[in-house]
Amino acid sequence: MAAFELSPIDRAAVARALPALQEELPSLPHDAEDPVFNAPWEAQAFAMTLALHERGVFTWKEWAQSLAEVIGEVRQRGEADTGEHYYRHWLVALERMAARKSLVTEALLQQRRQQWDEAARRTPHGKPIEL
Repeated sequence: MAAFELSPIDRAAVARALPALQEELPSLPHDAEDPVFNAPWEAQAFAMTLALHERGVFTWKEWAQSLAEVIGEVRQRGEADTGEHYYRHWLVALERMAARKSLVTEALLQQRRQQWDEAARRTPHGKPIEL
């Protein structure tokens, strides 16, 4: 598994948040010190979640419920829960939480997804995707 590191600022946020977050989410992928990510976008989604929590947008209990809801839906559809798509579920939960808290509209989320899809299609393999 590839390791993508958080910036020093994000590391401080992780150090503050990790104990409470692990209490609510014992299945959070992590090594001895930090969460473990397979791709840069996973670390970015995690960092956005930390930032929103630190700003008081939601509690870790609310976050855990939102993520559990998404994972529960995946299981109901009969999809295998191998942990391989944990941060995809995380991202869905983050989008839903942001919409519930009126931080973003569904229309804006859809627009941004389309922009990323278009950017991904025009980006050569192995190069970073930029909007």
